[in-house]
Amino acid sequence: MERCRALRQSSTDAEALLWRLLRNRQIAGAKFRRQHQFGSFILDFYCYEQKLVIELDGGQHTALEQAMRDAARTQYLQSDGLTVLRFTNREVLQETEAVVSRIWDVVEGGAPSA
Repeated sequence: MERCRALRQSSTDAEALLWRLLRNRQIAGAKFRRQHQFGSFILDFYCYEQKLVIELDGGQHTALEQAMRDAARTQYLQSDGLTVLRFTNREVLQETEAVVSRIWDVVEGGAPSA
C-alpha cells in the first residue's frame, strides 16, 4: 500500500492527465482506481466493475527486455479475466481524445482494439 501511495504522489504528466479524465465516473459511469494493487502488480488504472486495466508506458517500455516483461504481465492479467489496454505516455498527451474514445468503447461493451 505504501508503494501505491508513493506512486500516486509521483504521477507522470500522462498519468495525471488521464486520471483527471477517468476519476469521478466521467467515462460511461465507470469507477476507476489509480495505482491499484493486484497480486504482485500495481496497476496504473483499474476498473473493478469492468475488469479493465489501463497501463501507461513511458519510453523505457520500448526496450526489448521491458517489452517482454510488459507482455508477460498483460498475459497474466488477461489469464485472470481482465481486459488490458496499453497506451504510451505520448498517446495520452498528444492523442487524448482517441485514448478516451477507445476507453469509452471498451467500457460501453465494445471489443478492445489493437
